[in-house]
Amino acid sequence: MNTVELPLFPLNTVLFPGGPLPLRVFEARYIDMISQCIRSGTGFGVCLISAGREVGEAAETHEIGTLATVIDWHMRHDGLLGITAHGGQRFRIADSEVRKNQLRVARVEMLPEDPHIDLPAKYLPLVDLLRKLIDQAGHHYATLHTRYADAAWVGYRLAEMLPFGSAQKQYLLQMDDALARLEMIFDKLRGTQVF
Repeated sequence: MNTVELPLFPLNTVLFPGGPLPLRVFEARYIDMISQCIRSGTGFGVCLISAGREVGEAAETHEIGTLATVIDWHMRHDGLLGITAHGGQRFRIADSEVRKNQLRVARVEMLPEDPHIDLPAKYLPLVDLLRKLIDQAGHHYATLHTRYADAAWVGYRLAEMLPFGSAQKQYLLQMDDALARLEMIFDKLRGTQVF
């Protein structure tokens, strides 16, 4: 198994490949981690918390997460570091350790990137919904390179933007089949006011 070492940022949110993630960073361990990532041009892992909290002692996480790369950063008016990260490849944690500063560092196996699959006509209503969501989403989505004909891209964007619970979002992230992910989203929306 080919593994790489990644610092982890455990959050109460799920980052999907290709998606934006705005963050306010205030804990010293994460400011140091982000600063190092910016200097070295490397990424960090975003994982949904399975036990614990975002602040304080290192939280336990789900084993599937997403590589994040800082694409923009600034000092906020409140003195905190503001960043926007971009979701890359998914990964599976092989093992992890907690450093003295409570930063969790993991050996991870990078999962294969989703192949391009043309969006089946059945899911065109999902594209109409997604276009509306992106139009209303604000500046983090304004510069996003859209790929409405790509089944994986459409599924990931809907999974991150629709008001699903964290456990549902994590399940959608862990799915390896883009069409199965779309079908699950389609089923959840069927009979709602959306369709």
